[in-house]
Amino acid sequence: MAPRTIQIRVEGRVQGVGYRAFVESHATAAGLSGWVRNRRDGSVEAVLQGPAEAVDDMLSLCRRGPPGALVDRVEIIGDGVGAFDGFTVRPTA
Repeated sequence: MAPRTIQIRVEGRVQGVGYRAFVESHATAAGLSGWVRNRRDGSVEAVLQGPAEAVDDMLSLCRRGPPGALVDRVEIIGDGVGAFDGFTVRPTA
């Protein structure tokens, strides 16, 4: 089965609350590849790649976020973008 790849943008209180570490930890545990980074506009952006079910589960976790986060919106802004090896935290863009 081909992996699913999505790029998401998360809005709300998602910076300064450990959101990137939350995504990295859960994505790594799920065996996903991709990346996560803060955006200067206060949102968080991520690419999640792996088995479709694991990506869907991670998307649900992103809608919840870590304690202290208040997720207002998760938008899929890309589908099927790139190929990734491992999961990283990228610098703010």
